[in-house]
Amino acid sequence: MTLTIDRRSLVKGGAFGLGALLLPGGSAALAQLIAARGFTHGVASGEPSQDSVLLWTRYMPNQGASAHVHAEVSDTEDFRRIVAGGDVITGPWRDWTAKVTVAGLEPGRPYFYRFSADGAVSPVGRTRTLPEGRVPEWRMAVFSCANLPFGYFNAYAHAAARDDLQLAVHLGDYLYEYKRGTYPSEREAVAARLLEPANELIHLVDYRTRYACYRADPDLQALHARLPMIASVDDHETANDSWEGGAENHNPGEGDYTERKIAAMQAWREWMPVSDEPYQTYEIGDLGTYFRTETRTIGRSEQPSLEAALKGAADPVAALKAFRDGPWADPARSMMGTTQEHWLDEALRRSVRAKKRWQVVGVGTIVGRQVAPPEAANWISPDAPDYITSRVKVALLAAKLGLPSDYDSWGGYPAARARLLRSAQAADADMVILAGDSHNAWGFELSEGGKRAGVEFDGHSVTSPGYESFFRQVPPTDISSALVRANPELKWCSTAGRGYMTVTLTPEAARCDWHFMDTVIGRSTQVARTHSMRTRAGRRMLETV
Repeated sequence: MTLTIDRRSLVKGGAFGLGALLLPGGSAALAQLIAARGFTHGVASGEPSQDSVLLWTRYMPNQGASAHVHAEVSDTEDFRRIVAGGDVITGPWRDWTAKVTVAGLEPGRPYFYRFSADGAVSPVGRTRTLPEGRVPEWRMAVFSCANLPFGYFNAYAHAAARDDLQLAVHLGDYLYEYKRGTYPSEREAVAARLLEPANELIHLVDYRTRYACYRADPDLQALHARLPMIASVDDHETANDSWEGGAENHNPGEGDYTERKIAAMQAWREWMPVSDEPYQTYEIGDLGTYFRTETRTIGRSEQPSLEAALKGAADPVAALKAFRDGPWADPARSMMGTTQEHWLDEALRRSVRAKKRWQVVGVGTIVGRQVAPPEAANWISPDAPDYITSRVKVALLAAKLGLPSDYDSWGGYPAARARLLRSAQAADADMVILAGDSHNAWGFELSEGGKRAGVEFDGHSVTSPGYESFFRQVPPTDISSALVRANPELKWCSTAGRGYMTVTLTPEAARCDWHFMDTVIGRSTQVARTHSMRTRAGRRMLETV
């Protein structure tokens, strides 16, 4: 039984075992839990290597406190020849999810997999190992920021229907923690995209329910069944603008943040096809290395606050200068923590020594320098919320002193950014940064100390709104042009449209295609437009294709 959750049909109880009794209306949820049986949320795979892959499913037995789940892998869709497999016991302690890592596979080839338990058989998934040796071309789809009530996951559906992709990468904000009616508001939400639970995610039962809601989406299920995924967390997997010890969206009345973070990460490990390693390398034959990083929960310092620096200041310019030269520039402020920084530095050097052409680094937030353009003063509509008006005014004042407009991105951590880019320069890496979080599309040429350090492709969101939602009266092309003029590292951007990126590696170039979906308000796989850029090997510059 595979569940499909919509406005009229939501199986909540199946998500969390006896913890359903803790929910409002727990008796009804428990009754639905009793009714929900079998493989409830399809299949998924992730963490591929040259000879192994991690397989995921969720199984609710007809009876008993646990279930024995068997996985099998075949090199043919009819499963006439089983080449690998494994077994796992699952139960309410892990929300009835099951993960099995299978090994002994051949590099660079597709496989089919399925699960069985108690005579029931799951849907069939397709996965793929990473290539080995010479690789002429390799292509991955890159996603971020999927807010379910803002619209349909058409980007997932489009990628799942393609035959030319080897991997899916998700850079975070796989789900959002807000309560129903907050982001989006009830007016902005797509009615058919009902969000569960209705409350904000605080406890383990909440996060498990939200994953159950998201993972019932047919387009997300199709993507997982089609491609292996390398996934990393950003902030909304825990709470907005999270850092090691807190988050903007965590209030004193919501309990201890560490307990919330532990609950969020437990649900993440249960529901996602991920390993327990917070960061990892993945070798793509001789073409390159992909580095999965963790820039939220384990080493990130608290974001510096421009508003706090200006609060009560008699001389705003003097206060900003003190902020720029003090808290903002503090070298102790970190995005990754020193242990991960050292790991990435060594891993970059190792990849270059192995003569890998590309070093592709996935991070949560934008690395490229970005300040507010002067034209932003004219973007504020008369009916804009006060917080938008205030943010723009502060950003414009900060820009005059070279301060960035966003302190939750790497712009808020200039010393950490410098260390990252100097590390790439010292390794002589052909570094390609991939990031999400901003909801819009960006292409940067990164530099440090007056020298090129790599390029950056930043993805627009699957559904979450971007700049265009705040500055509706300004043509997006005018906003993009102003941003490019004000920021030397920024070579192109698009501040409107939802979708995903395709990143293609060849020995000669690394190319990014930004696919903009026609809509997210209804279900459609129509692409409205695509923008393409590339960097040629050894140049660390961007050119439009």
